[in-house]
Amino acid sequence: MADVFVARSLDEVRFWSRIMKEHSLFLKLGFRCDDIQLIQEANQFYAIFESIENRANSYTAGTDPQTIRTFNEDTYVAVSHIWAFKRKVLGLILTCQLPGANNFPLLVDHVSREANYFRNRLAELNTGRLEPLPDAIIDENVFFLRIMADHAKFISHLLDPSERKLVQQANEFSHDFDQLLFQAKDLESMRPQSQTAPLLDQFLDQNRFSVKSLRDFKKTAHELIEACRIKSIIHPLLADHVFREAERFLFLIDMFENSLTGKPVPAAHELIMD
Repeated sequence: MADVFVARSLDEVRFWSRIMKEHSLFLKLGFRCDDIQLIQEANQFYAIFESIENRANSYTAGTDPQTIRTFNEDTYVAVSHIWAFKRKVLGLILTCQLPGANNFPLLVDHVSREANYFRNRLAELNTGRLEPLPDAIIDENVFFLRIMADHAKFISHLLDPSERKLVQQANEFSHDFDQLLFQAKDLESMRPQSQTAPLLDQFLDQNRFSVKSLRDFKKTAHELIEACRIKSIIHPLLADHVFREAERFLFLIDMFENSLTGKPVPAAHELIMD
């Protein structure tokens, strides 16, 4: 199982370290020009996670598991620090100490939830205590459905109000994913009785359909923003960022589907069952 541990660890760190690096940039762009200390802290975190990303890319599936275990521990510490930074920023915003800054409180909470998720994944990998498949299916979907709902809200609020059709589409996605999240929470509260293969399979199928639609919307929005064909204050990298997270969710849904039905799972994403 050592090779699975290494592959899964590298997959998680490569994906999420880039996400953390980009969070640092987005937070920095939302600070006021005179928030020098916060900007410096964001820059430091950008450099830290760029270094972690580079280290992860330098390792291979054949790297010694103990080296990866130590790497995960180092990364865990860095993620804990950026989580604390994000929560500090959220506190400053909610106590009105950053008037005029451009980071939505929900966005800062959102990126801190992703940091906490990443931190938990590292701890699970290093201890080998990953959830059984039925619990993982529900918990991962509850997490990512909320992330997708948030993305739709951010897109709606960062598009220029004159982009009425796109704003409407984003709002419709927001409503759709709020409903899917409520359904997922219902399934969560009904467990373990709700964790039958037919119910979980239908759950994944329904979510896959909506995530694909949102993923395609994000892809189109990214292309339009890069080509300067729509009016918004969305950074092109942010558009690509949320697209990649939708792709990640789809990948997990397919992985869960394969595990649930007994189909082969790619080694880097194979589920380790308790």
